[in-house]
Amino acid sequence: MNPQAQRPIGVFDSGVGGLTVMRALVEALPHEDLLYLGDTARVPYGNRGAETIRRYALNAARQLVGHNIKALVVACNTATAYALPALQDALEIPVFGVVDPVATLAARRSAGGHIAMIGTRATVRSNSYTRALMNLRPDAHVHPIACPLLVPLAEEGWTEGPVVEQVLRHYLEPLASTPVDTMILGCTHYPLLHDAIASVAAEVMRRPLELLDSASATATALRETLAALSLHTPSTDPGSHRFLLTDLPEGFVETASRFFGQSVAERCEHVDIIDSFATPHG
Repeated sequence: MNPQAQRPIGVFDSGVGGLTVMRALVEALPHEDLLYLGDTARVPYGNRGAETIRRYALNAARQLVGHNIKALVVACNTATAYALPALQDALEIPVFGVVDPVATLAARRSAGGHIAMIGTRATVRSNSYTRALMNLRPDAHVHPIACPLLVPLAEEGWTEGPVVEQVLRHYLEPLASTPVDTMILGCTHYPLLHDAIASVAAEVMRRPLELLDSASATATALRETLAALSLHTPSTDPGSHRFLLTDLPEGFVETASRFFGQSVAERCEHVDIIDSFATPHG
């Protein structure tokens, strides 16, 4: 047995969205101990500069490495897009982002190569999914759409109904004239809106689309890598789940519990992140 196998897995996001990834990890790896870090004092990352995002991500990773983790999941599309190479270079453990696993799945599943990707403005602006898909499948045609209102809707618990459907129709209407057959949900908030997105996309396109989310694809990729490296825990007991937060904003526990699928109220701990990668000034 690999001596590191009994260590926990670290999961990092700027806020609550990564809890959908955490939830998928619990389902895929029920015996693993999971340690979640939400950098809620600095959320959102999407309006930060690239270097700032990298610095924040490196500091968060350093905090988790201090807890002796055996692997790190960057459960944030923005941090994956801007900081994944830096994290992989800096750490001596496996580091997973949320872009490549679902891009790999989409490239394989799409019959015609026309793939839609919906995400935040920052993720669309990064071109991370377009690059990943084109590397995997040079004949692909990627249709990225920024959907900025979906994050606040998910966080407020508005996951269905006329308002959600109207917003989705506005965003997805440009796909009506395309031959898209597969859609990537390129934001960790979007699995909560899966059914509404599927329904409105089918209405707009006049045919059903295959929807793929980064949370379940990343969980599958991690499970396969842990098996390949003999890093699966030997325990047969349910894994523990802890939540470290750099701030505990009002309403976080309720929102987080909705994203995670179970209460997190008794498992949240406050931590301070030391900015050890700050660039000196003066």
